[in-house]
Amino acid sequence: MSGYTVKQVAKLSGVSVRALHHYDEVGLLKPACVGANGYRYYGRDELLRLQQILFHRELGFALEEIAKVLDSPGFDRAAALRAHKAKLAAETKRYRRLIRTIDETLAAFEGATRMDDNAMYRGFDPKKQAEWEAWAYHCYGPQMRDSFNAVKEAQKSWSQADFDRSQSEFAQIEADYAAALTGGLPIDSEAVQAIARRHHAWIGRAWARPVTKAAFNGLGGLYGDHPDFRSRFEARAAGLVEYMQTAMEAFAERELA
Repeated sequence: MSGYTVKQVAKLSGVSVRALHHYDEVGLLKPACVGANGYRYYGRDELLRLQQILFHRELGFALEEIAKVLDSPGFDRAAALRAHKAKLAAETKRYRRLIRTIDETLAAFEGATRMDDNAMYRGFDPKKQAEWEAWAYHCYGPQMRDSFNAVKEAQKSWSQADFDRSQSEFAQIEADYAAALTGGLPIDSEAVQAIARRHHAWIGRAWARPVTKAAFNGLGGLYGDHPDFRSRFEARAAGLVEYMQTAMEAFAERELA
């Protein structure tokens, strides 16, 4: 039987076998055929479709959105590649500005030069932040404005090192959830609940206020609702969003009033 097996595609693309099985189950990436031995086999068309899936994931699309795009009658693979190239070029330009900002900040720390305060934020994307806040107001109501303002007030005195430390801590929490999922740990296991406890504490520090049961569960719902969060978590492991949401709900039910 010619073609690539699931393991071979996983090795070739860097996508996990579990994720490829999930893509098959939801109809996002079907194998070219299934052999008499039960193995899935992928051909060149499937490899090209997987490439498109990965490009769209890099650009923040949720899996459901990717399926709609790729399966639409007017989908043009060459045009899609040109569009990906244009978006990535724009992001590359922004990353270059961010690198320049880092270099200038390091030079200032080391005493080589004095950094202009206005240059500290060159390359960041205020438009993206504004879009995200507008989405939250639309979905969850005007009370979100007070929540955002409270977070901004709490973090007003943070240094860049504080922000970096906070982001690094959340990235580790996210990675630990993913490892627990792929390792088959039950949601209500002490190991998973310990991750949720760290997650809850991290949010409390970021918000500088107690995180209620309703707020923690609401945040879990937001992870599933917003395409940026969903695509970020699903890129780590298929099914991670739902796994995190359920772990957060179990923790909230058990430990939060």
